[in-house]
Amino acid sequence: MIGKAGGRSAVRMIVARWATAALLAMLTLAYGQAADSVRGILFSESFDDGNLLQRGWYDGSKFTIAEKDPYAGRGSIEYGWIEKGGRQVVSSAVRRLFTPTGTVYLRFYIRLSPGWGWSGQNYHPHLANFLTTENDPYRGPAASHLTLYVEPVAGKLRLGTQDIQNKDAPHGLTQGPLRGGYNGQAFDSADKLFNDDKWHCVEAMFKLNTVDAAKGTWKADGIVRGWFDGRLVVDRTDVVLRSADFPNMKFNQFLLAPYFGVGLVPHAQRLWIDELAVGTERIGPYQASGQGAQSRATADGARMTRVRLRPGAARPPGATGSPLT
Repeated sequence: MIGKAGGRSAVRMIVARWATAALLAMLTLAYGQAADSVRGILFSESFDDGNLLQRGWYDGSKFTIAEKDPYAGRGSIEYGWIEKGGRQVVSSAVRRLFTPTGTVYLRFYIRLSPGWGWSGQNYHPHLANFLTTENDPYRGPAASHLTLYVEPVAGKLRLGTQDIQNKDAPHGLTQGPLRGGYNGQAFDSADKLFNDDKWHCVEAMFKLNTVDAAKGTWKADGIVRGWFDGRLVVDRTDVVLRSADFPNMKFNQFLLAPYFGVGLVPHAQRLWIDELAVGTERIGPYQASGQGAQSRATADGARMTRVRLRPGAARPPGATGSPLT
């Protein structure tokens, strides 16, 4: 039984967490406003140094910036597993709040270490997530009102969903029945795309489906799209992401959290992420210009800088590809 002192302490802890979340939201708005005019970008991160917590990120403490062979700029964030079956090491998971929106786009570059191995299962590793205004800023991604996944699985690009927390909601689950305590949908590319140790551009887009709270109805008109090096590889326009239980739901949180389940790492390996951006319009791959140089918009002041691409970095092929059905 919790005494009065313990109760007051718990209340103070809850108030402190929400106060921190409010401050983070204010910082996010401050950073985001500078980039709003740049093709709808809400925030961007080049991972040129480890001072992420000074740029609106939170809920992480250790960030390893690899200066060797970034896609662009001075560095990329490194995640790694030091032994077979081990847990993630090298860098922390980290979050970023952004202005709530019903449509969200993501762009980042990823490189896998030579000889990269998969889990041997039709799941993992996890990589990046979006959460919504229906959960607090520290909610774990595995059991929320809606979590979106962007990740490489068995060589394919996977865009996934889960809404386990809605099992007791009036209209119930929308992302499939619980199996072993979990549920979800997976939208995979038709082809295996991650098959080398070069930099590749991954993009994703999610749009919430229409709901009518008054009638208690919703439409299967949500959109899920994915691009790999500029080529459309996932294209669904018939997706349900929410029910009428959540008419005010918006995307407002990004979580970068590479993760293999215990025992699923085949051997020691690493991955790197660079030039990440979140927006309300498609951001698209970098467009090279000149002798390997390119322009990029940064969130801090929306200033334009010139950076050098790593020699041999993968370039968008310029093909539109065929949508996945």
